[in-house]
Amino acid sequence: MQKRPYVLSIAGFDPSGGAGLLADIKVFEAYKTIGLGVATASTYQTEDSFIGIEWINKQQIKNQLEPILKRYKIEVVKIGLIENLEKLTFIVDLLKQDNPKTKIIWDPILRSSTGFDFHAQLDVKKLEEVASELFLITPNLPEIERLYPAQPALEAAQHLSGFCKVYLKGGHNVEAIGKDSLIEKGKYTSYNARKIAPYPKHGSGCILSAALAAGLTKGYPLHKAILKGKKYVTNVLHSNKTLLGYHKL
Repeated sequence: MQKRPYVLSIAGFDPSGGAGLLADIKVFEAYKTIGLGVATASTYQTEDSFIGIEWINKQQIKNQLEPILKRYKIEVVKIGLIENLEKLTFIVDLLKQDNPKTKIIWDPILRSSTGFDFHAQLDVKKLEEVASELFLITPNLPEIERLYPAQPALEAAQHLSGFCKVYLKGGHNVEAIGKDSLIEKGKYTSYNARKIAPYPKHGSGCILSAALAAGLTKGYPLHKAILKGKKYVTNVLHSNKTLLGYHKL
């Protein structure tokens, strides 16, 4: 039997399991990889209400991360909810010190699906510095607009693609719902939705970025990882009428 590869999520702990670490691990298991996790925060929430958050400090994150990096071969990491760019840079530096070739995907969660703001305006210069160390960043339209409030979303994504690949999620695209775009140094590749989901899901963006990480871990080229990731998320969105989806490949 072929040994399963390891893939790491560094994200918040959402007790509902719809987003964050628990959701990522569900995705990793469905993809037949071994999912590992480091917590960046504990949120107090369900899929439809948000009460509060407690951030985990840098030393605690390091204490979680170091034994994992020492024990397992990690080639792909998905980073989710993070307190600030300083902490993101700290984590990226630790990962790159262990393996400079690590592919890091950052899903920049700036607001919960229930409307709670995690971040004020981020420092663009610091954002671009850390982006240059990432493999891929996966904002949705509201997130790219908050990262670059002075620019239209597509122009902002194109600009950011000068530092790392950008996968612009289209769940908020009113003109073409579910149409995503991969931007690599200004070059666009579009991915249309297979079918429009009738039911929203808590954590769908987290699930997609985790699926991309799992696909890359399996050795898929990015284009194939995206196609399989979109199919995976579509299945979750259509799985039931509640905000918490069922996971299967």
